[in-house]
Formats: sequence, C-alpha cells, structure tokens
Amino acid sequence: MADFYRKKKKVCAMCTGKDVNYKDVETLKRYINEKGKILPRRVTGNCARHQRHIAREIKRARTIALIPFTK
Repeated sequence: MADFYRKKKKVCAMCTGKDVNYKDVETLKRYINEKGKILPRRVTGNCARHQRHIAREIKRARTIALIPFTK
C-alpha cells in the first residue's frame, strides 16, 4: 500500500495580516486565472470571509477598468 500523507492546509493570507485593495492590481491578479475568472477558495486558501472580500475588490477593480473582465 502506498504511503499517504496529509496535504498542508493553506493559510489565509489576509488573516495573517496582508490586506487587499482594489487599487493594488498586482495582488488582485494572484486571485484571477488566465481567463479572468476569480479563483475559488480551495485554490487560493482563503477563508470564506476574506474570499468574499477579495471577490468584491476584484469586481470594483473591473468596474473602474483597472483589470479586464476577460483576457
């Protein structure tokens, strides 16, 4: 039988002190895939509260044309 191991749980970056703002485009691009979709929290490792915050900030940045809706 193969040796199984537990995958290390990702830690929410915002809970550790990093703040995300709609003006910080480089940080927001980490949470968007190459097609322009918002990555789910199981991929990013954020908690539910901060994932909602990130989604809101991405939508704000899209509205004022800091980041595109699609690539």
